[in-house]
Amino acid sequence: MPKELHPYAVLRGPILTEKSTELTELGKYVFEVDPRANKIQIKEAVEIAFNVAVKRVNVMIVKGREQGYGRRRRTAPARKKAVVTLAEGYDIKLFEGV
Repeated sequence: MPKELHPYAVLRGPILTEKSTELTELGKYVFEVDPRANKIQIKEAVEIAFNVAVKRVNVMIVKGREQGYGRRRRTAPARKKAVVTLAEGYDIKLFEGV
């Protein structure tokens, strides 16, 4: 059984890229989430934080890329992203005007 996370600790922040801003037109929003969170916890966190109805949650783990050169090479930490699809008629005002 996964450890219970507080709903406000699940979401770390929005991911604002060119692709994610295009997805907002389709009612999909991209967030960086805690690596221990599952889909159910992410859905509850978004519904509580933004007062919306979530239709679907897709998650992915993005591996860290290697940075540096020569002996100073290091690997950036991996992170977990969630693409949240909202139900018809809902939107998140945080992303408007971006």
